Amino acid sequence: MNNIPEIKVGVVAVSRDCFPMTLSETRRKALVAAYEKKYGEIYECPTCVENELHMRKALSEVRAAGCNALVVYLGNFGPESSETLLAKEFGGPVMFVAAAEETQKDLIQGRGDAYCGMLNASYNLSLRNIRAYIPEYPVGTAEECADMIREFLPVARTVVALKNLKIISFGPRPQDFLACNAPIKRLYDLGVEIEENSELDLFESFKNHEDDERIPDVVKEMEEDLGAGNKKPEVLARLAQYELTLLDWVEAHRGSRPYVAIAGKCWPAFQTQFGFVPCYVNGRLTAKGIPVSCEVDIYGALSEYIGTVVSQDTVTLLDINNTVPADMYEESIKGRCEYSHKDTFMGFHCGNTASGKLVSCEIKYQLIMARTLPEVSTQGTLEGDIVPGDITFFRLQSTADAKLRAYVAEGEVLPVATRSFGGIGVFAIPEMGRFYRHVLIEKNFPHHGAVAFGHYGKALFNVFRYLGVEDIGFNQPKGMLYPGENPFA
Repeated sequence: MNNIPEIKVGVVAVSRDCFPMTLSETRRKALVAAYEKKYGEIYECPTCVENELHMRKALSEVRAAGCNALVVYLGNFGPESSETLLAKEFGGPVMFVAAAEETQKDLIQGRGDAYCGMLNASYNLSLRNIRAYIPEYPVGTAEECADMIREFLPVARTVVALKNLKIISFGPRPQDFLACNAPIKRLYDLGVEIEENSELDLFESFKNHEDDERIPDVVKEMEEDLGAGNKKPEVLARLAQYELTLLDWVEAHRGSRPYVAIAGKCWPAFQTQFGFVPCYVNGRLTAKGIPVSCEVDIYGALSEYIGTVVSQDTVTLLDINNTVPADMYEESIKGRCEYSHKDTFMGFHCGNTASGKLVSCEIKYQLIMARTLPEVSTQGTLEGDIVPGDITFFRLQSTADAKLRAYVAEGEVLPVATRSFGGIGVFAIPEMGRFYRHVLIEKNFPHHGAVAFGHYGKALFNVFRYLGVEDIGFNQPKGMLYPGENPFA
């Protein structure tokens, strides 16, 4: 995926002037050695920061080394002003972590008191309105701090990515899609640019690609991707034409932004004018690292992109769609998994999930749209059951009054045949029934949720915290009541 940033982390050790600087330097070397042994390259800044002049020197060194993420390492108590100014002037994602004491045999000259210094660092970060990533327990040995830095990487990648992201949208949302509201003010607050375009502009560009000489090559690529699922070969050329239209639009309109996501239109007029539905193309681009959301869901596209950056894998966008029938639960789930009926639901969309995330797939027509339109104009969905395995359901959303909210819930796709249509799976999330009521409904989230294929709840929660989201919902376990939940229920 070339639509997400590469992160180069620099480690800068800090030292308070009444502590031995050699203590921080020795601990920094141990930290770097531990990280490189387990995870690979990391930049060790040679300057240990004791004052503001050291801070400027260290800053120039990490910038010259090409670092776009920073670890401020309290090898001892640390200089609270200089270390937080370092974070402020760096301007990118910053993590603070502190050294634990090594041995009871060296608690006089070898005691660093970074446990105490972290408290002052956090206070000074707040005074200066600086966001920084601080692990759950931010004090550890060299090996433990190396693991903490590793957990910082998806946060750093996302922060860098969003500051360099443009979301390209086409057309207004369909009628009665007010739930997917998209106040753009909070996009700018996150550092994201947005370009809103007319469907007519997109259609004109599509027509201009009618005889594009690259179409046969894209069709061949699609045929190889689909294999036996190529049930609608007659629509592939138009889908390839549309894919090239989007890719060329991205290159022509990304401007100063290296990373792009798309919020696309797919109905009601799309089918009759373009002559197909774009679902398969949406999934193909998402698999290439350029998420394309359905129904001009701008925050859906943003959520998908965040999931792509965190997981470094293909994601999808699904409706939190329908209940699992009681007879399906009794026959295929009960007794086999530790999930109640209310823990389960079906995640569905017309056909935008990439082929690599489906058990098997076929190009088909969009059944729901074909109830009111000619079937021939609704071809282009990619249908199949979603692969079983761990997932994380999540979304970042601006409310109508421009407040950021998010939710994160880990679960799994069950190995249960859906017996339905579209890109669909039987999902299970512990305590989903309560989560559905007291987070999704109570907090007014729309029906679209992003899905990452794996358990990424910890990383996503950390990302949302770093971005300043104060209201982050999750599927709370039994005995942990939501605000407003009836304790007598």
